[in-house]
Amino acid sequence: MPPMQDSAEIARQLAELRLEHRDLDLLIARVQAGPGLDELAIKRMKKRKLKLKDMIAHLESWLIPDIDA
Repeated sequence: MPPMQDSAEIARQLAELRLEHRDLDLLIARVQAGPGLDELAIKRMKKRKLKLKDMIAHLESWLIPDIDA
């Protein structure tokens, strides 16, 4: 588990990251649909969205208990 973090703190961080990920998804769709397409801005938002997805997956892995085989 990450140092000095309990599952409630990790769950809170996960909720924040998921919200930001969803918001970015909506923003990307809005920018792509609107006039004056800014490819660089879209590329940056998509890169941030991928980073958030990786962070979410990493934190989720901390919440899954280890199972001894």
